[in-house]
Order: sequence, then structure tokens, then C-alpha cells
Amino acid sequence: MQSKIKMTDKFIFRFVAAISVFVFVVVLILNRRLIPAPAVVPSFTHYLPQVNAILNGTCSILLVLSLYFIKNGRITAHKRTNIVAFCFSSLFLVSYILFHYLAPETRYGDINGDGSLSASEAHDAGFVRYVYYVILTSHIVLAAGVLPLILLSFYRGLQMQVEKHKKLVRWAFPIWLYVTITGVVVYLMISPYYHF
Repeated sequence: MQSKIKMTDKFIFRFVAAISVFVFVVVLILNRRLIPAPAVVPSFTHYLPQVNAILNGTCSILLVLSLYFIKNGRITAHKRTNIVAFCFSSLFLVSYILFHYLAPETRYGDINGDGSLSASEAHDAGFVRYVYYVILTSHIVLAAGVLPLILLSFYRGLQMQVEKHKKLVRWAFPIWLYVTITGVVVYLMISPYYHF
């Protein structure tokens, strides 16, 4: 029995690592524009950032609700809420990838939408531009790092390995919540500069 659990755990760890690496590589490829985007940006593309913000905001609410449920011993509601939050985060990831594949790059402060930041635009954006990039960088780094934690905590939770689940969630929950909240903040800060 113990060896079967170890084999299952080994498979899950490999599966989680493979998914995490795959997602990271796809985002990197799209970020570096290694796959050329279509010449014409589809009309629905301009809705995607708002959809992403709504998905992130909804996940934030669901994560807090999930915490409330577990603190009150409502395990089934906790599980269901986390599964819904994970589904919304997965939809976000698909929408995020699609947007960054289809849309031209947006630079914070690029008022005229020419794709570059002039000295006057940088001056007008001021110190807030650096705040934006700090939030964005922390959001991206933590989003990449939290995926394996989320997947492993889901596995432990669904297997009712409560102590192992709790150890993972101590890290996964606050990071995931930070990522969803900062996703909304990033959208609110960059949205005035979308030109497509």
C-alpha cells in the first residue's frame, strides 16, 4: 500500500512539474513573440483584459469565501469553492494567453499608442510607472511560482491528506490571493494605455 502511494505521489509530482513547465514555456513564447500574431487583431481582443480582470476579481472573492468555509468547518463548501476558483483561474490563463498572442504589446505611459515610450510620456507617467512595474513583476513571478503549489495542494486536499494540504496552503493561499488581487490592480493601471 505504501509503495502504491509513493508511486502515485511520484506521478503527481511529475505531472504537476510538466504542467507548470508547459504553462511557463507557453507564456514565455508568447511574451517573446516567437509565434507571429495574426496581421489583423480580432475584434473581441479588446474585451479580454476586462474579462481577465473580472476572472481575477472573482477568484479573489472565491478564495476569501473558501477560507471562511474552512474556518467554519464547511469542508464540502470549501472544496467546491476552491474547484470553482481553480476553474476561473484556468479560464483566466487561457484568456491571458490568447490576449498576449493576439494583441500588440502595451507599454505603461504610452499615451499615443505607438509602441514606444517617449521622454515626455515617461515624464507624464512619473513615479507611478515604477510602481506599476514592481506590481506587475511580482504578479508575474508569483503567478509562475504558485501554480505547482496550487496543484499539489489540490491533490493533497482531494486525497484528504489534511496535514500535507495545510502545509502547502500556508504558502499557496496568500500567494494565489495576491496574484488574483494584483491581476485586477495591473488591469486598472494599464487599461488607459490600450490602443487596439
